[in-house]
Amino acid sequence: MTAYVLSGVSLPDGATTDLHVADGHLVDEAPSGAERVDCSGLLALPGLVDVHTHLREPGREDAETVASGARAAARGGFTAVLAMANTQPVTDTAEKAEHIHDLGLAAGVVDVQVIGAITKVLRGEELAELGLMHRSRAGVTMFSDDGMCVQDASLMRKALEWVRPFDGVIAQHSQEATLAGPGACCHEGELSGRLGLGGWPPVAESVIIARDVMLAEATGSRLHVCHITTAEGVEVVRWAKARGINVTAEVTPHHLLLGTEELVDYDTVYKVNPPLRTSEHIEALRAALADGIIDAVATDHAPHAPQDKDHAFVDARPGMLGLEQALSVVIETMVKPGRLDWAGVADRMSHAPARIARLGGQGRPLAVGEPANLVLVDPERMGTVDRDASASLSRNNPYHGRLLPDPVVATYLRGRETYRRA
Repeated sequence: MTAYVLSGVSLPDGATTDLHVADGHLVDEAPSGAERVDCSGLLALPGLVDVHTHLREPGREDAETVASGARAAARGGFTAVLAMANTQPVTDTAEKAEHIHDLGLAAGVVDVQVIGAITKVLRGEELAELGLMHRSRAGVTMFSDDGMCVQDASLMRKALEWVRPFDGVIAQHSQEATLAGPGACCHEGELSGRLGLGGWPPVAESVIIARDVMLAEATGSRLHVCHITTAEGVEVVRWAKARGINVTAEVTPHHLLLGTEELVDYDTVYKVNPPLRTSEHIEALRAALADGIIDAVATDHAPHAPQDKDHAFVDARPGMLGLEQALSVVIETMVKPGRLDWAGVADRMSHAPARIARLGGQGRPLAVGEPANLVLVDPERMGTVDRDASASLSRNNPYHGRLLPDPVVATYLRGRETYRRA
């Protein structure tokens, strides 16, 4: 394994130092012959962790594979991702979880932790093999029917009770089906009416969050709110945390940057579930991420093959790419305006998501003895996003053609370089 001296690198706390990497760890002093890398002007962050990634394999390898998604993740500065369960077939058994776990090991460029389904085939009718998936080689600790909301409160309560003995977490896609059904694809308001698109009201999110935090309190279990998008949802999480309920929440990069105005031309690249929101909700999300009510940034990386997006807006599959520009968007929306410093970025994109997912070797401080999972960042570099340069197999990139920060220089997983900018 190559040894490195990352010379003159800045740390999130503002200090400048040399980082010595050997045998997969940060060490006091690199052995003789270590490769010296001039990092003047660069910042080192702990490797980013994404608790919400769709890798599509098995079943939709035309859109993404575990290997291609892992390469996109490394290119975005990630050293660990959590793979969502809505594959084909659904990851709802120990055997299926182990299969994806093994694909992640074979890819080798990021740690791929499996998220298991809450219910069999995501139907919301019967619990999946939660305990068996946890005890499998995949060691599943997070469960989600993402893309579908567990509508049945009794079943949601049972899921929370099942995972409590092993400190598991239930991650919920909060969408009350009678308020925002299958045809809901646009934030409910003037624009949805003008465009003739089904409205997705904010209350459809907040009412599920409110129900679920009360269930989490009743069961003493951990709840994670996926891709929160509304000011009302934020306030429910704020209330729950003040009450001492064990709840965490994530926000996506696209909900921090993009708004409903992107939909006026019916461009399906901007169709996502939950939908893009208006400026007051975007502001609430940014403020909540800054003050820690929202714990983490998660990409909801959702690759789609062209034939799944090339439809009328109402019929196109929802979802956007996110792994490669996640840090770019956080810099643009949070660092540049002074809402997060670099220590805050390290917390929201590495420490907190690793803590939520219980990934012991990830999200660690850049300190002697810790695994050398890190990303080198050029905080000043800008670039125009080119969807055709993506490591993903898909091209549904909502940032195509935008001038954004282009920060990632190199990524290291346990001291091994997994990406370097050409």
